[in-house]
Amino acid sequence: MTVFAVEYVYDPDLAERRDECRPAHRQWLGELVEAGVLLASGPYLDGSGGLFAFVAADEAELHKVLAQDPFALHGCVAGTRTTGWNPVTGLLKEYAQGA
Repeated sequence: MTVFAVEYVYDPDLAERRDECRPAHRQWLGELVEAGVLLASGPYLDGSGGLFAFVAADEAELHKVLAQDPFALHGCVAGTRTTGWNPVTGLLKEYAQGA
């Protein structure tokens, strides 16, 4: 399994739509935490986006998961960046490749 850092970029013009979808988005996130797929998540304090740490077999599997996000389903995200990540220190280090 690989840890992926996922960054969402928000368009300020879509704030109202995100507010409407946020309860479903957070429920979806909670389900992923329970399933062991989501390690951490949260919005940026300036409202410009959010950062997530997911576990997936590969990037194709990750994108299948992200496509189910109510924010994605309702066009609430202006951009997404995904990057494989190897957390070697801190609370997520147990997920490091080769740990």
